[in-house]
Amino acid sequence: MKLGEVLVKEGLITKEHLRLALERQVIFGGRIGTNIVELGILTEDEFTRFLSRYLKIPVVESSQLAGLDEETLASISKEMAEKYKVIPFKKEKNRLHVVMLDPKNMNAVDEFRFVSGYDIIPYAASELRILYALEKYYGVKRDLRYISIFDRFEEEEKPVAATDTGDLKKIKEAFADVREKEEIAGLLISEAQKAAKRVALFIVKGSNVSGWKSKGISVEGVEINTTLPSIFNEVLARKAYYRGPVLKIPGNEDLIKILSGTPQDSLTMPINIRERAIALLYADNGNNSVLDANLNYLNTLVAIASISFELLILRKKIMDM
Repeated sequence: MKLGEVLVKEGLITKEHLRLALERQVIFGGRIGTNIVELGILTEDEFTRFLSRYLKIPVVESSQLAGLDEETLASISKEMAEKYKVIPFKKEKNRLHVVMLDPKNMNAVDEFRFVSGYDIIPYAASELRILYALEKYYGVKRDLRYISIFDRFEEEEKPVAATDTGDLKKIKEAFADVREKEEIAGLLISEAQKAAKRVALFIVKGSNVSGWKSKGISVEGVEINTTLPSIFNEVLARKAYYRGPVLKIPGNEDLIKILSGTPQDSLTMPINIRERAIALLYADNGNNSVLDANLNYLNTLVAIASISFELLILRKKIMDM
């Protein structure tokens, strides 16, 4: 049984989750597990624990890949490490412990045994973890997509630094005091630009999104259809944020025109009211730069803005009674 089917069978994901991940894999590439993690369906830790059960092979801990010594790394050449996506991380007597993208590849294991002269003990890890280690220890460059996903794990655990992003209490008070939706949009865009150079707010109107407010780019008069596979389509379908590159696919064409290129790292977040997206916040640092580590701040802003919009609606209902 295929990995995705087993995930569904074990109740870790739904059939709809699998469909979304497979569609994304066709468009963006990468392993199915990477796409599931990128979609936010499972965390990397949840997926790797499943991977261990599925492959019946132990999973390497992140601490085991920290500070590897040159002698151990030299057991396998850079060419072989890149070819098989493998990293040797521990030597003991006549054994060499390695983490592999495909730990069931016995031909590769036999080749490692022949080249190194050690008995090989294979371990599993996520594609994201392995690509990170390959770049760190062997200089094998990752696609920026994988950098942004992997960095997200660390960013999500970091607290927002008020000194970097302003006085959060004052910002909350400002959102609480607004009485017009234009004020909310303006405040959101102004604060969001503290975390990203280019930010834009789009209103959701049925199967289209319309440019509302922006800084660093112009979205005035912009109408984008969201029925084709695209960043906006994905965010609206999943009701969750997207972090990654803006790829050259038909559904992204209108956005690419606005951006005058294809950013390698971007963020789009839905502004939801009662599980319905009313707007989308887009952010990037330009076409050739990755986003900084202030993404938790953007998430906080979007959450505050969502509440502010809902309060505005409730106030109007009260006044109309």
